Amino acid sequence: MLYIAWLTIVDAALNQQSRPQHLQYLDGLFRAGQVAMAGPFPDGTGGLVIYQNVDEAGARNLAENDPAVTSGARTVTVRAWNPLQFPLS
Repeated sequence: MLYIAWLTIVDAALNQQSRPQHLQYLDGLFRAGQVAMAGPFPDGTGGLVIYQNVDEAGARNLAENDPAVTSGARTVTVRAWNPLQFPLS
């Protein structure tokens, strides 16, 4: 099971300030095998993180402790996600 975190920017100035810590945090989680992918939305409203090798409580904890969230720059929604496996046979 994978989990996604939808991070919505609610304070652009605070987001710019917390961005270096946010990226460092995600890099550490990637290196630990807990983040599969992450990136911003092209429209600048926020971004998405895909967590792996954690349960729902672990994904929620990781997302809620992201510096972009703890700083108040972003809000977060965490959902379980079952990606389709191709080919669909």
